[in-house]
Amino acid sequence: MDTLPGQGLYPLHRCKTIHLVRHAQGFHNVAGEKDHNAYLSPKLLDAQLTPLGWKQVDNLRKHVHASGLSDGIELVVVSPLLRTMQTAVGVFGGEGYVNGIAEPPLMVENAGNSNRAAISSLKSPPFVALELCREHMGVHWCDKRRSIRDYKPLFPAIDFSMIESDDDVLWKVDVREADEELAARGLQFFNWLWTRKEKEIAVVTHSGFLIHTLNEFGNDCHISLKREICRPFTNCELRSVVIVDRRMIGSHSSTTDYPGKIPRGPDTPSDDADEIL
Repeated sequence: MDTLPGQGLYPLHRCKTIHLVRHAQGFHNVAGEKDHNAYLSPKLLDAQLTPLGWKQVDNLRKHVHASGLSDGIELVVVSPLLRTMQTAVGVFGGEGYVNGIAEPPLMVENAGNSNRAAISSLKSPPFVALELCREHMGVHWCDKRRSIRDYKPLFPAIDFSMIESDDDVLWKVDVREADEELAARGLQFFNWLWTRKEKEIAVVTHSGFLIHTLNEFGNDCHISLKREICRPFTNCELRSVVIVDRRMIGSHSSTTDYPGKIPRGPDTPSDDADEIL
C-alpha cells in the first residue's frame, strides 16, 4: 500500500518542538506605524515594551500556563534586546521575586523603566541570549542593543555567555543587513538548535527574523501549508512548529525506544507456543 502523498515518517528523537514568539508591542512599533522614518531616530535605541505590550505578555503567560505548554519547555532562547528579554521573562519566567531568595531574579524591578515587579527564576527553564536570532542589523536604532554589562544587572539570571562582544559590534549606522543575509543567519540558528540536548524550546525573537527565516522552509509542502508556515507574526504571537533532522546533524539518541528481547534468548515460534498452552 502506498503512503499518502506528502506524508512523512521520522524517528521521534530526530524531531524538536520549537515555540516561536514575536516580542510584544514596543514603543518603536507605535512610532513606526505612524511614520516609518521614526526607525531612523536614535531616540528609539533598544526600544522597550509599551504598557499595552506588557498586557500582551500577561495574556500570553496565562495561555502558556492554562494550556500546559509551560510544563514542557526545557529552554528559552532570546534575542538580546530589551523588548525581547522583557517578553521572554514575562511569559516564561517564574512568579514574583522575593528578596532573600538564593537564586537571582530573571528581571529586577522596573527593568527598562517598565514599572514592573521583579520576576523570579525559580520553577522556570534556563534562559540563554543569542545574537543569531536578532532582528535585521543596522540603520534602525530600535534594533541596536545596549552593552551586555548594562543588561546583566537588569536580567541577572539570563545567560549571556554565548555573546562574544560586550558592545554591539554587529549593528552599523549606515548598513542594513540584507534579507538574504538574515535568512542565512536564521538557518544557522536552527542548525544551532540541533546542538542542544533539549527537545522542547521556546524562542523569543523579532518579526523580520521570523518572516525571512521561515520563508526558507515549506518548499516541499502544499502551497497552503507553505503560506501557513510563512504567515507574518503579530506582536506577542506564539506559534509552535516541529523541526526534523533529516541530515543527521544531531547526535541525540531516543529516550523512549526500547530494544526488545530482554532478557535475550531464542524466540519461540507461534505454533510451538500454542502446543505448550
